Amino acid sequence: MPMNGKAKRETMQNNTPEREYLKRENAARKIPKRPAPGKGKCPVASKCGGCQWIEKGYEEQLAAKAAKFRRLMEPYCRPEPIIGMDQPAHYRNKVHAVFGEDRQHNAISGIYEEKSHRIVPVDSCLIENQKADAIIVSIRGLLKSFKIRPYDEDTGRGLLRHVLVRVGHATGQIMVVLVLGYPMMPSKNNFVKALLKLHPEITTMVINVNDKNTSMILGDREQVIYGKGYIEDELCGMTFRISPKSFYQVNPVQTQKLYEKAMEYAQLTGRETVMDAYCGTGTIGMIASRQADKVLGVELNKDAVRDAIANAKCNGIQNVRFYQKDAGAFLLEMADAGAHLDVLLMDPPRSGSSEAFLNAAAKIRPKRIVYISCNPDTLVVDLGLLVKKGYKTLKCVAVDMFPYTDAIEAVVVLSL
Repeated sequence: MPMNGKAKRETMQNNTPEREYLKRENAARKIPKRPAPGKGKCPVASKCGGCQWIEKGYEEQLAAKAAKFRRLMEPYCRPEPIIGMDQPAHYRNKVHAVFGEDRQHNAISGIYEEKSHRIVPVDSCLIENQKADAIIVSIRGLLKSFKIRPYDEDTGRGLLRHVLVRVGHATGQIMVVLVLGYPMMPSKNNFVKALLKLHPEITTMVINVNDKNTSMILGDREQVIYGKGYIEDELCGMTFRISPKSFYQVNPVQTQKLYEKAMEYAQLTGRETVMDAYCGTGTIGMIASRQADKVLGVELNKDAVRDAIANAKCNGIQNVRFYQKDAGAFLLEMADAGAHLDVLLMDPPRSGSSEAFLNAAAKIRPKRIVYISCNPDTLVVDLGLLVKKGYKTLKCVAVDMFPYTDAIEAVVVLSL
């Protein structure tokens, strides 16, 4: 049985490990034990910095994340048990590798060392899709025979800067994006054939040109050299188009759980007008459309809006409209026009929402706000403002979207 308030306080005062707290809290719920595939198995963990908790067992990670989220949410509501993964390995379906040369001018690929631009060679990663990792290694192996040199940031010479691989979890479709320093790629058709011979499962290949001195991975120009230039994946019973620049959650298994929880919190009956703010390619709004009267998706990125419109058409959805606008300005326009909004779905960036957006949300006064957050530290700041505007936090839950890192995703529902 869950502990009462007094027992909880005594537990924390006695400095009982957080994992013991979580074990007792969830004992009656029979939370299954999960494997710890990363423990002691990553030779570059100290340089990479991507998996801050690679040496922690998975139950220990969940306990620490649940405890942190509980502390942050204490002023607002008691969280539901954290939602973890049954198999927390190789979950990233979007894999990026930077290319360069070692001192002997041999091609290397991997990741930047933490807080630097030194490349740490990586052939496989315990949290990345294994097929994507294998494709990147194959591309590196083909460079010499095609006389393609990796890009050198210091001199501006060389061709291949990055490789981005995106994998459809449900469909198995694979996109390979070659990010080049300039638009001419020698023998590109033969290169495509050679890579397809090694990996016939690849469904599309795209050249992206980034000729600027920037830390951004992708440039503005693209050329499809094989396939359609995009892949599709299935999530919550719907099909979504993913292009090179599309935002799409990198952990599809946990994304399904995240969105299902958001829909549970929204309590849609089929009569509501819903707004999906920061809608990206329209995933959560389209899922909501099956249980709402109409959905308005608002997003500033024009490429994402284009994909969102295509996604709605692909799924035969007619009660969703997408707008390329600032979400806060759009809400204010609705409020000034006397428009009605029942449910606001919002999934802002890590920096959280802007005060202008939250003030606009409070002005139009939706009955419910479902806030999906990738950064609980900024989430609680936004909750504080919404509470001052007359909202109450009803429920919240943390979802472990990124095992072996210290990141937490969360869903919170507020009502007037």
